[in-house]
Amino acid sequence: MKLNRLFSMMIGIACITGLSSCNYNSLVEKQQTVDQNWAEVENQYQRRADLIPNLVATVKGYAAHEEGTFTKVTEARSKATSINITADELNEETLAQFQEAQNQLTGALKSLLAVSEAYPDLKANENFRDLQVQLEGTENRISVARGRYTDAVKEYNTSIKKFPTTIYAGWFGFTPKPQFKAAAGAESAPKVEF
Repeated sequence: MKLNRLFSMMIGIACITGLSSCNYNSLVEKQQTVDQNWAEVENQYQRRADLIPNLVATVKGYAAHEEGTFTKVTEARSKATSINITADELNEETLAQFQEAQNQLTGALKSLLAVSEAYPDLKANENFRDLQVQLEGTENRISVARGRYTDAVKEYNTSIKKFPTTIYAGWFGFTPKPQFKAAAGAESAPKVEF
């Protein structure tokens, strides 16, 4: 009986030692960091989506005949906010869908801000200026959040691919997380004409 208990304890110690040597806890921490950073990316995109109705309403008051632009912004916002991906659902396909919807919203916002250039009274409106500053700040926050997510994913993906951890990572369900990709056309510098 004592021999069986001693044998069981030795197996338990070997298992605990094996789990710690395979970096299981480290992988869990890195996966949690990726998940946390993804949540912050979503949070910042949501902040941007929340600003848009106020921005559209302010511009609408000055440029009522720009209905097509308002419709595009509203539709793009609706599509961007309808795509909700948990960190567990992240893969290349779901991230690409999320990113495409966000890129469409970015394009629609650029059109909306371009409309504002034609209305000097709107550009001078305090509410519009405040919303524009908030939107710029949010775009910066999105960039920072995406950068942090990218760094966390790099560290996590590198960890699960290193030997000998790569052997154990698959056993415990640690799979690579996707990275953001540059928007189509980002490799070309925009033309500036005077």
